[in-house]
Order: sequence, then C-alpha cells, then structure tokens
Amino acid sequence: MYTNRSQLIAELDSIRAAGLYKEERALTTPQGAHVETATGPALNFCANNYLGLADDPRIVQASRDSLDRWGYGLSSVRFICGTQDQHLALERELAQYLRRDDAILFSSCFDANGGIFAALFGPNDAIISDALNHASLIDGIRLSKAQRYRYQNRDLEDLRTQLSTARAQGAQTIVIVTDGVFSMDGYYAPLPGICDLAEEFEALVMVDDSHATGFVGPEGRGVAARYGVEDRVDILTGTLGKALGGASGGYVAAHQEIVDLLRQRARPYLFSNTLAPSIVAGAREALRLASRADQARAHLDEVSELFRQLMEDAGFELLPGSHPIVAVMFPGDDGAHLATAVASKMLELGVYVTAFSFPVVPRGEARIRVQLSAAHSEADVRQCVSAFTAARAAVS
Repeated sequence: MYTNRSQLIAELDSIRAAGLYKEERALTTPQGAHVETATGPALNFCANNYLGLADDPRIVQASRDSLDRWGYGLSSVRFICGTQDQHLALERELAQYLRRDDAILFSSCFDANGGIFAALFGPNDAIISDALNHASLIDGIRLSKAQRYRYQNRDLEDLRTQLSTARAQGAQTIVIVTDGVFSMDGYYAPLPGICDLAEEFEALVMVDDSHATGFVGPEGRGVAARYGVEDRVDILTGTLGKALGGASGGYVAAHQEIVDLLRQRARPYLFSNTLAPSIVAGAREALRLASRADQARAHLDEVSELFRQLMEDAGFELLPGSHPIVAVMFPGDDGAHLATAVASKMLELGVYVTAFSFPVVPRGEARIRVQLSAAHSEADVRQCVSAFTAARAAVS
C-alpha cells in the first residue's frame, strides 16, 4: 500500500521552502550556445558543451549513418551479444588519445565511478578521496569494502597525513582519488604534488577528468597532460557527455590489467545494457574532432578570460582560476535567494544560467556557475555580462 504519501509531500514542501527545489526548463531546440526555451530564445551559459560539439553536423551525420549500419540498439550487455566492432574501436581510440594501455566503456561516467572501486579494492586496501569529489566517486567508494579516508580539498599536507595513517594501519594497496577539475569551483587538482606523494607512499592515482577531457591540456588530453604527469596517473575516468559530443557514456582508461579486471568484475559494466550504436558512432567522430580542435580550445580560453575580466570590472566576486567553469559568488545568509533571483531575471533577459546553493555547495557560498563554450562569441560574452549587471540591479 502507498502509505507514506504525506511524508513524501512534506519532504517536497520542505525542499521548496528552503529554495532548493529543482525546476526543469525544457529546451525546444538542440543544445547549443543559442537555444530556445518555453520563455523564448536564450544564450546558454550553463551547459557542459565546452567545445560546442553537442549539435555539430559532422557528429549528427555520423550518428545518423550508424542507424543504417549498426541498428538502433543491441538489447544486451557487452559480454553476451552487446559488443560491436565499433565499441572495440572506440575503446582503442580513447586509449590511444589518452595514452593508456586500454579503455572500457560504461553507460555513463557515474557508472564507471560506481563500478571501479568494488571491483579493484578490498578490505585490506585504502581509498583516500578529496573532500569535494563528485557524487559518483563518493557513491562508488561507499560500495567498496576498502578502508576510506578523506583529505581536505586540494590540501597536500592533509593528503600526506591521510596517506601516513593508511600506511600505518597496514593498507595493502592505496589509491588517491580526485576530480581533475572540481565542477562547482573550476579549480584544478594539484596533480604534480599528488603524484609526488603517491610515489613517496607507493600509492595509485585515479583522476575523474570529466570536466577536462577534450579541451584542457595538449590536444585536450586533460589535466594530467596539462601538468605533464600523464605517465604518473594510473587510472583515468571520464565522460562522453560533456566536451566529447554531450550525449552519454563514460569510460575508464588505465593499465591493461585494470581494464581486463573491470571487464570481469565491474557490476555496472556486466549488468547494464551496452552503449547505443548511434552514440558510439557519434562519440568516435567527436573524439576525432576534439583531438584536432586546437583553434576551438584557443578560442575557449579567450572567451573564458574575457568573461572573467569583464565580470571583475563590473564588480562581481568570482572564484579565481582559468577554467571555463566560472563561479560567480553570492555569499552570506541571503546569497541563495539572491543567486536564484538573479538567475531567474537573467533568463527573462535572454541569458540562461543556473544558481547553486546548499547542499550542492557549502552553506553561505551560493553561486551562479557560468560555463563558457567554444561556440560562444565575444558578443555573446558581453551580452551575458550585461545581463548579470542588469539582473543584479533589478533584484537588489
């Protein structure tokens, strides 16, 4: 019997009262720098579409062609009858691009992170995780029977303390786990220092590079490439759902033995339907385009720097950095309501951004997370800043 309806309604009411209820706005067009919503046209500054490939006609065509050649779906997991030649080809291409031995596809990076820890680490091992790691890493770690440790965000001294504790408590295998880019802040993980500590304590290094793959570092190979430590990172996870076309799918790229063991033990891989053929074909084309997108990456850097400079000139408080994720801060007790009001007003002005507040970010640190794209022009950026300024004036 459905007996807990009143409890659920009360919980939903409390979420609304706290200003945390998430409304979904339907787009009536494909994803892009310019979109249409139910309220009219808008510049989109809140997508993970860093290279502007989400509606690239070359990717759309590759995906369309695959329907004729490969069909719509496979109705199977990989190890039964759900593997086509193109799945294997995409895995090889990802591994080659990321300079790893091999790669393995998952339905999403959430699934990749959800399946890796229980498959690789047991009760005698230790997982040391950054405090601000993505929810998928947190959930995946919880599924493992390994000992768990946490260090403060990007704090190498605290990481050293946790490594020392894990070693002193007899951990057999230790893995340090971090986001490559922390998605609410736009901060890069200090990978050189992490790798130094990993070598000192004989630990593995695992990086979720979802907000970097395709557009950060040489050829867009990610944060490890940006810092020149690719050969010191043991496990990379990432997504096909952001810069690499924006559809769905994730992967683990690592040493051969790690990938081979995941094929045998990772539950989301073993018990989830294989990635749809049209997405695989589109992802292969997206990967090809990303590997050659130096001009788009340079433009992305330019518009990101321009946005930061114009916003600072307009008196907004930004978290420092250079990543296309730019956190526009609204601190204090009233910050959550102010950020939400500014974002709503901006949509009326034709600019689509999203406000974030507790518990997504720490209490008192509400923000609007702006995400730049290579598809944005200088005029788009200036219009966005103008909308921020007008919205702030309107709701203050």
